[in-house]
Amino acid sequence: MSFTASVLTLYPEMFPGALGLSLAGRALEAGTWSLEAIQIRDFATDRHRTVDDTPAGGGAGMVMRADVLARAIDHASPQGDERPRLLMSPRGKPLTQARVRELAAGPGAVILCGRFEGVDQRLIEARGLEEVSIGDFILSGGEPAALVLLDAVVRLLPGVMGNAVSGEEESFENGLLEHPHYTRPQEFEGRQIPEVLTSGNHKKIAAWRRAEAEKLTRERRPDLLAGAQPLVK
Repeated sequence: MSFTASVLTLYPEMFPGALGLSLAGRALEAGTWSLEAIQIRDFATDRHRTVDDTPAGGGAGMVMRADVLARAIDHASPQGDERPRLLMSPRGKPLTQARVRELAAGPGAVILCGRFEGVDQRLIEARGLEEVSIGDFILSGGEPAALVLLDAVVRLLPGVMGNAVSGEEESFENGLLEHPHYTRPQEFEGRQIPEVLTSGNHKKIAAWRRAEAEKLTRERRPDLLAGAQPLVK
């Protein structure tokens, strides 16, 4: 069974976007995963295809209506659909590599792209939406975030990456940021490739990479160190 993504959006033309290129695009063409972009306005009932209204209690902006979104979600994810229902939201739980791996191991995802001031809370509760954030910043809508999430997931699907080990030696996979990388030429503007990397001693290379990963993590993301996995001897 291929990974199936259903994206609920006001801008279906934004998909597949970058997901139609490179690894994700080739996997999409090969049928390793599938993508359906659903226009939320198709589930509005008035002639203006209205999907939002003023916030209860007053305030700036508009809020996406629960009734319209419920019809859209029920269409995309009928009873019995085991795919998680995600809402891309800046107030959501931060997306982690561990959650990405969980999603990649499942049947797919139904992703709601929020717009305006947000989504009626009753819809979130009634349809069991998992709010997901890709960072502590605000986007104009959930579509770019959905593209990021799907890119992270699709590359981990079986057969998408040419070398499966590539996905095991990256930032966050072992609780650390990834070590520095080098390639030819041997010298670049007076800078040499670290000698240990050309020594052929795989044990020393592994130890050097681990030390560099710990150093980078300590400098840039010290919050990750507590959960770092020990080096396998």
